Amino acid sequence: MPRDDRSMDERRMFRGSTRLDVPRDWRRTFVPRPVYDADAFGRLSERIARFLGTGQFLVYMTATILFWVGWNIFAPGNLRFDEYPFIFLTLALSLQASYAAPLILLAQNRQEARDRVQYERDRDVDARTRADMEFLAREMASLRMAVGEVATRDFLRSELRSLLADLDTREDDRV
Repeated sequence: MPRDDRSMDERRMFRGSTRLDVPRDWRRTFVPRPVYDADAFGRLSERIARFLGTGQFLVYMTATILFWVGWNIFAPGNLRFDEYPFIFLTLALSLQASYAAPLILLAQNRQEARDRVQYERDRDVDARTRADMEFLAREMASLRMAVGEVATRDFLRSELRSLLADLDTREDDRV
């Protein structure tokens, strides 16, 4: 193993990279920063947004609200937890809406990014298809021109007949 004559601080400084434009792979912090996978959070938000848009969610939400209101109207007085103006229910629904809206927007942004990628792929496929069609059209035109120059069977027959007629007339003139 080769011996490294640099000091411990120098080795620590160059541990990640020797380039100045590349950040070091380590940082000293008193409190470690939480690391999260943005893509995993995006997938979770899409799943939640998909669920919020289903009839099943509407049924669950309606049943919950009906139960909540029914319990707080018909339950004995000491078991009620949210009296008539249902302020706690309003707070819970507002909280649910305040979380649902950004999750739905995040899911829409991710879908927009996927749609943009698909649009670019479709545009590339369309350009290749158009180039192929133009190439085939040029080939067809060149084949038509080549066929126009090719002698057909009828043309050859008429030429042979005219040559036979010329030969017959020359033989008649010799005789």
